[in-house]
Amino acid sequence: MYAEKLLPHDLEAEEAVVGSVLIDGDCFSRVAPYIKADDFYRERNQLCFAACEALFQRDEAIDQVTLARELSRASQLETVGGMAYLSHLISVTPTSAHSEHYANVVARTATMRKLIDVASRISAMGYQDTDDVDATLRQAEDALFTIRGPDSQRGFIPLRQIFDQYLEDQAAFADPIADNTGPVMTGYSELDELLGGIQRSDLVILGARPSLGKSTLALNVCVNAAKNGSSVGIFSLEMSRDQLAMRILSAEAEIDSHRLRLNLVTEAQEQRITDAIGRLSDLPLYIDDTPFQSMIEMRSKSRRLSLEHGLDLLVVDYLQLIQGRSGRNDNRVQEISEISRSLKILARDLDIALVTCSQLSRGVEQRPSHRPMLSDLRDSGSIEQDADVVMFLHREDLYLDEESWTQQNPGRSYPRNIADLIVSKHRNGPTGEISLFFRDNWVRFDSLSRVDDF
Repeated sequence: MYAEKLLPHDLEAEEAVVGSVLIDGDCFSRVAPYIKADDFYRERNQLCFAACEALFQRDEAIDQVTLARELSRASQLETVGGMAYLSHLISVTPTSAHSEHYANVVARTATMRKLIDVASRISAMGYQDTDDVDATLRQAEDALFTIRGPDSQRGFIPLRQIFDQYLEDQAAFADPIADNTGPVMTGYSELDELLGGIQRSDLVILGARPSLGKSTLALNVCVNAAKNGSSVGIFSLEMSRDQLAMRILSAEAEIDSHRLRLNLVTEAQEQRITDAIGRLSDLPLYIDDTPFQSMIEMRSKSRRLSLEHGLDLLVVDYLQLIQGRSGRNDNRVQEISEISRSLKILARDLDIALVTCSQLSRGVEQRPSHRPMLSDLRDSGSIEQDADVVMFLHREDLYLDEESWTQQNPGRSYPRNIADLIVSKHRNGPTGEISLFFRDNWVRFDSLSRVDDF
């Protein structure tokens, strides 16, 4: 039988932290961001640091005398060892200059103890007899992320704090590059004006029938947002990362995508490709092309990306390819409902803009106008309910040739390569419609104002 191991701790570092604060009371503000009283292993050090925090909050001086008085007031001075222990803390601390280093050591050992505690709780979860394995996995995942993530508990907050946040958001909206806490700009001026940018915590559904360009438009929005300073993540459940990279490169270098894939490029085009790669390589854009992912996997990866690199916009291509909890299609409507609800929760938890592509039902094909409606969202009406914004991509030139168009619409020019982006639902604003120009050879949508030859 193995002897029980002591939990990780460093008593010398703990004493040096409190000793540093007693030597120089001003250094409390330097160590406070790293540690809390609960991070100390020895109780007497916890009590001393908590008393220092109380003095700091009252804006009182922190030294051996004031700390002793504060501990006496709480009947804790004898518990920590009296004035003798406070003198000991000062004597074993060579200088307060390294207080932040001592605090980091205390924080590190506290994290290790929390990890051991979480591992014990996860082990207990594993022994539970439950049929809902996914729920258990979510609990285990949440327990792990509480170690690294910030405290997300919410309580009552004053109205003034809400309005202060509103003013900060307005400032971020006026200059989104200066502070990445505002909405994410799509790069299409008319759409940004209609939506006010893609708001954080919003779930945006981009729906279309196959081959109409919804993946291309979503990818264009990703690149535009990254160029504006937003950190962007892409879950590509359909296309590989190499295919996405080639599409991005074709659009940026303005080189025919087919010729780019076959490497049929001129010397001048090679230079444009090199320049485009240089610009694109610096963008904060991250791609995950793992197929058939579950919401648990996507949630875990998104939170990790948010912690390590920051995350402002997340794009999922596309919703119907997300694997449900059962792994079967026995009740696909219910699974899609759970997935759409989970996507909305993910957007709120991480405070990000989340754009999800979605296939539309064949009902679009059976109507004379072929214009999509909210009822065309495939598999579940809950997609419409959970989404904050629902947009549809529609192209008349894919349904009617020029001759048929002229017969049905006399006097109107044929909308070759013109795509209508229809905002059918906007929970917090107006709906509307904008037109984009599709450059099929470059795999890119442009605003009509940028098309000189149209």
